[in-house]
Amino acid sequence: MFKGARKTNKMPSGLEIEDYVLTATEKEAARMEKPFQKKWFDVLYWLVIFLMVVLAFRVIFLNVIKGAYYREVSKGNSIRSVVMKAPRGRIFDRNNVPLVNNVPSIDAVIVPGDIPRDSAQLKKISNKVSSILGMNEAEVRIALESNMSKSFNTVLLKENISQDESLMLLEKAVELPGIGIEKTAIREYIDGAIFSHVLGYEGKIEKKELEQNKGYLLTDYIGKQGIEKSYEQHLRGVHGANQIEVDSMGNMKREVGIIHPKPGNDLILNIDSGLQKKIYDSLNAILEKTGTKTAAAVAIDPRDGGVLAVVNLPSFDNNLFAKKISGEEYSKLIQDPDKPLFNRAVSGEYPPGSTIKPIISVAALSEGVITPSTIIDGLGGVLRIGSYSFGDWKVHGPSDVRTAIAESNDIFFYTIGGGYGNIQGLGISRMKKWYNLFGLGEKTGIDIGGESEGLIPDEQWKKEKIGERWTIGNSYHASIGQGYVAATPLQLANYVVAVANGGTLYKPRIVSKIKKNSGETIELEPEIIRSGFASANFINVVKEGMRKTVTDGTAQSLKDLPVEVAGKTGTAQFGSEDKTHGWFVSFAPYDNPEIALVILSEGESDGNSSAVPATKEIYEWYFGDKN
Repeated sequence: MFKGARKTNKMPSGLEIEDYVLTATEKEAARMEKPFQKKWFDVLYWLVIFLMVVLAFRVIFLNVIKGAYYREVSKGNSIRSVVMKAPRGRIFDRNNVPLVNNVPSIDAVIVPGDIPRDSAQLKKISNKVSSILGMNEAEVRIALESNMSKSFNTVLLKENISQDESLMLLEKAVELPGIGIEKTAIREYIDGAIFSHVLGYEGKIEKKELEQNKGYLLTDYIGKQGIEKSYEQHLRGVHGANQIEVDSMGNMKREVGIIHPKPGNDLILNIDSGLQKKIYDSLNAILEKTGTKTAAAVAIDPRDGGVLAVVNLPSFDNNLFAKKISGEEYSKLIQDPDKPLFNRAVSGEYPPGSTIKPIISVAALSEGVITPSTIIDGLGGVLRIGSYSFGDWKVHGPSDVRTAIAESNDIFFYTIGGGYGNIQGLGISRMKKWYNLFGLGEKTGIDIGGESEGLIPDEQWKKEKIGERWTIGNSYHASIGQGYVAATPLQLANYVVAVANGGTLYKPRIVSKIKKNSGETIELEPEIIRSGFASANFINVVKEGMRKTVTDGTAQSLKDLPVEVAGKTGTAQFGSEDKTHGWFVSFAPYDNPEIALVILSEGESDGNSSAVPATKEIYEWYFGDKN
């Protein structure tokens, strides 16, 4: 070997050259792997440490920082608030006689948050529910599919179900997720047909109404007509809630808390239920006797404007609406030619005929057209203007204003209204002024909806609506409550109130007191529309004429009543077939009036054959019962 040559390793004995090379390579690899493994171990170690730190911070964040929030969310998932419905306030007459009751009822409802999303399961539920409730399967399916949400606020499926139906739903509750029952109460109207136009009715709230009335549920009832609607905010109570913990199946585990419902306020009306029933019965008897089918009556206390009675014939049973009226029943009511749903007393507009002659009398006296002693000739029963003639219903002799009222002298009122001879007459402008002062041609403001304002025409109205000029004939007709003049029975009753009490026009009120659920009673004070607009002396002259109507005039059948009555008859023509309405307006007792009463017998009658006999029967009962 040369000097300096590199020393080589000796091959171990017993090894082939391939074995030697292989063994050397494995050892080399082993020496190379040691630093590589250590490097990746360090990386993994610090990665784990990092993840643990992140996890720790997340736990702290969820439990400490956001803990309260997520605890509430957790509760929301397991705690359900069940609405406890508040009872509706009751309604009583002036003598605390109940007019309504709240009776238990059960509704089938949908609980949106419990509705399964599986189509096959929905079909099974729809089939079972439709079979139990007698509903169309498709209708149930649509109701379920359209109310899928996370909300647990119930949605109405079918109202007022039977006891058997509710029990079957309860028995199959496990098979019917998303379907439940809800206890509620519906109105029972005592003597429903007699008071239906006063009380109105309640019914299930509709989606359109829900948009206009915040704070209601889709399963709530709401006033639809009459007092039920006008005083809805007083009658409805405040719902309570029972918070319960439920399991995943919706079964109650425990009661968490309760908020008790607050009942609605009770209403005390000015209505005298006894008088209301008497008028209803008397009008029915008169209609049967005369062969007519429609009538209306209003009674008001002249001392404060309190409405004692509002009667309409024909009527309807408002219990039908409280229990959800069927389509067949509703169609029958709507298609009835006598319109039983129509509130004639408040909304009906009729020619008042001679009943408004007392207003024209006060107007003529106040405007200086006549004096209490002015005498006007009867003209043989016909007033002629050029080629036109205006007749009276009978021939009257010379009359002053008192006799003219008592005998219903048309010639007298033509003269003071439109003018004749040396008497200028009021003219339509001044007639309208005084009609308006006594409340005709404008709404009274009574506390139920649907009121009509009637019509007192003038030159401008006729020009705009008819396209013709005003004539003296129009003035003559307006002076006796004919032509275009129209008024409601309520307006006539209210004007008689102002005559009876000496010149105070009240806003008629059906509700007298509100009894709050707190025990407090709120008395509704009388509201005066206007007063002192006419001389008491002139009003007294008119009252004397109305008393003379009973003692010597067109209503002498009332002379033998146990109380002195003052009144005015009216027979008003309407339409083109010479048909008439029979009217009688009155007040009693004459010296200290307690009641103003208006009776309308609609169509094919006159005041003497219909309205006067009804008035007599009513006053005999009313004052005979009191004395």
